[in-house]
Amino acid sequence: MPHFDATTFASQLFWLAVTFVTLYVLMSKVALPRISDILEERQRRISDDLDMAERLKAETEAAIATYEKALATARASAQAEIARALEANAAEAAARHAEMDAVLSAKITESEERIHAARRDALAEVNGIAADVAAAIVERIADVKADADTVAPVVAAVAKERGL
Repeated sequence: MPHFDATTFASQLFWLAVTFVTLYVLMSKVALPRISDILEERQRRISDDLDMAERLKAETEAAIATYEKALATARASAQAEIARALEANAAEAAARHAEMDAVLSAKITESEERIHAARRDALAEVNGIAADVAAAIVERIADVKADADTVAPVVAAVAKERGL
């Protein structure tokens, strides 16, 4: 085994030192700064991402607050509009109700007047028929010639007396 030969120890130590120093210089001047730059860049990106996430979170919370405020305003506005519409509908219904009451009252009054007129006409006709019947009865019972015009005042007095 040549590496255990004592005569070559000095040269082996020399080349070990040269290789170690070269490797140390390469690592400290080339590789480690690159690794350090990569780690710093990575840390900076992470920090920037966290800052952006925090900023976006704040913006989102502000947008949510604005949305909720707008939603509350819209709900209040809708409730007010519904209340106004209900009030307008109630007023319109009351006006229609009053109008219908007036129309129905007028029709009821007109109907009552027609009924009273029909009753008066019917009573007048009944009085005429009663006068004709009374004249016919007097003529048959008493064998006296009586016409409806002579008997009519007596029939009218009897109807008045009875409340007809």
